[in-house]
Amino acid sequence: QVQLQESGPGLVKPSQTLSLTCTVSGDSITSIYYFWNWIRQPPGKGLEWMGAIADSGGTFDSPSLKNRTSISWDTSKNQFTLQLSAVLPEATAVYYCARGLSSSTWDTWGQGTPVTVSS
Repeated sequence: QVQLQESGPGLVKPSQTLSLTCTVSGDSITSIYYFWNWIRQPPGKGLEWMGAIADSGGTFDSPSLKNRTSISWDTSKNQFTLQLSAVLPEATAVYYCARGLSSSTWDTWGQGTPVTVSS
């Protein structure tokens, strides 16, 4: 059974870079057909897809984040990471990693990790 687990700092200061890691077990992140996604949910708001890395290693970013995201993977550790630069307080959210057959359909989620952006 595939499981995903997010990790990262719970608190980040404005203008800093947020780095999060998703550790995958029960499946390889190089498995064909799958996308490995980052999604966030600010307090009181809906889900926002941020980006994904595909089985080929190609990455896809949300245009709304204006090139501030970087997604990569470490296949030796079966992990993929998200970096979000120049964070603002509006980036306060619960951040999730999720597996899916595309960037918009997700079948397995991590439990989520809360991140607060505050000085």
